Amino acid sequence: ALEQKGNSGTQRDGMDVALCVWDKVSNTLSYSGANNPIYVISQGKIREYKPDKMPVGFYPGEPLPFSVQTIPLSPGDCIYSFTDGYADQFGGPKGKKFMYSRLEKLLLSIHTLSMPEQKARLENALLEWKGGLEQVDDILVMGVRI
Repeated sequence: ALEQKGNSGTQRDGMDVALCVWDKVSNTLSYSGANNPIYVISQGKIREYKPDKMPVGFYPGEPLPFSVQTIPLSPGDCIYSFTDGYADQFGGPKGKKFMYSRLEKLLLSIHTLSMPEQKARLENALLEWKGGLEQVDDILVMGVRI
């Protein structure tokens, strides 16, 4: 994690990110995650690819290299990368977090739609969920169809 163990009183900034590289020749995705997973929907099934549990930047533990996962892709597969803001948004009838499980179900239910329609559905679902509550964090959901 950039070898930033840090001492007391030093800068303690870190960044969570999912880095993906698509190889068009082999039709594979190389994914490396710093606390941010990705979802891949293929043939109607969703799979979560888990990140390394450390940020880019300050990390109190021993710095380790980030792992790279190679994911085979097929035409029509959808890849989703996102910040934690959507899942962490408070709302609903009890003012609870949206949660990753609900985000997975939502993405699975809309993945066959066009990307502009998916965007509209994600925006509408978020607005309905949060109601009159304030947005608590940055929110980004990015989808790509192969």
